[in-house]
Amino acid sequence: MTPAQALEIARKRNLDLVEVAPTAVPPVCRLLDYGKFRFEQAKKERESRRTQKISQLREVRLRPKIGAHDYEAKIRTAEKLLKGGDKVKISILFRGREITHPEIGWKLLQQMAADLKDVAGIDRQPAMDNRRMILILAPLPQQRAKAKEEAKKEEPKKIEPVKKEEPNKEKIELKKEVTNA
Repeated sequence: MTPAQALEIARKRNLDLVEVAPTAVPPVCRLLDYGKFRFEQAKKERESRRTQKISQLREVRLRPKIGAHDYEAKIRTAEKLLKGGDKVKISILFRGREITHPEIGWKLLQQMAADLKDVAGIDRQPAMDNRRMILILAPLPQQRAKAKEEAKKEEPKKIEPVKKEEPNKEKIELKKEVTNA
C-alpha cells in the first residue's frame, strides 16, 4: 500500500498513521489514535515504576572490639535491611593501634557473613579501604522476591464507586397515577 493510500484511510477513520518500524523493508506503519497511545504508554511506565523497589546500599558499622550483645544487635539490623531488599555494607573502623591487626576485623566480617548466609550472599569480599575494612552483602534472590511481594501488598487498594440503582419504573408509574386521581 502506498503512503498516500494509508494517509487517506487514516483521515477517513479519524486516526493517525504511525511508523512503527522505520528500518524494516518495507517500513511498517499502524493506524491508531496517537494521543491515546502515548497516554497508555505513560500509564504503563508509571505502573512499572510504582511496583519496582529500588535497592539501596545501607551501612552497618562495627568496631574490632565489639561485645557479644552489640554484635547480635548489628546482626539483627543487617538481617532486617537485607529482608527489605537492600544491600548492606558492613564496615569495621580501626582506630589507633587496632590497624596493626586487620585479621581480627577479617574474622569478624567472615563470622557476620556466616551468620547471615540464610538471607544474604557476599557481593564483595572483605577489603581494606584506608582505616576501614568493608564487606558488601546482597540479599538472596528469594529474599528479593519476598520484598517485592510485600511491597505489592502495601499498595493501596482501588475503591470502586458505588453504583446507583435506577429507580424502579413501577414506583414511578404508581406515583403518576396517584397525582392524577
